[in-house]
Amino acid sequence: MEFPDLGKHCSEKTCKQLDFLPLECDGCNKVFCKDHHKSSRHKCSAAYKKDVQVPVCPLCWAPVPVGRGEIADIVVGKHMDDDCKHNPAKEKPKIFIHRCSKEGCKKKEMLKLVCEQCQDNFCIKHRHPLDHNCKHRDHPISKAGCAAIMRASESKSSGASNKLSSSWLAQQLRY
Repeated sequence: MEFPDLGKHCSEKTCKQLDFLPLECDGCNKVFCKDHHKSSRHKCSAAYKKDVQVPVCPLCWAPVPVGRGEIADIVVGKHMDDDCKHNPAKEKPKIFIHRCSKEGCKKKEMLKLVCEQCQDNFCIKHRHPLDHNCKHRDHPISKAGCAAIMRASESKSSGASNKLSSSWLAQQLRY
């Protein structure tokens, strides 16, 4: 038993296959089989309507309309020269502006980290006087700093040098 009204033949001239689930092309509205329903497979006359790309300006991110037959690069370039709303003066200010004063360090921080002794600005890595070899030791080191130095020296060495470090600590704590 045949069903003569069921399915449709592919509109591609070289195919003409009877397809029970035919697909319609969006551009030319003809019926095709699963192998030829894409506009590139059947040389669709209305493919230009489907394949429309709108370039975007790289400066202001606005879509730039390109007419048929025009070269997108030229149109975008003309937009950048004439109509672009990009204003370099309105760019966001830089956040990391406080440069480290340690010789050879190029790091920048958001906030100033000023050494209490030499009054120079440093990055997080070099913010302590011992880390940036602070030359201005006129001011005494804080008690917390002396205690930290003492702990560090105790863990590294023992014996005679420990007595030496405790005398140094006592000298630093005198006001």
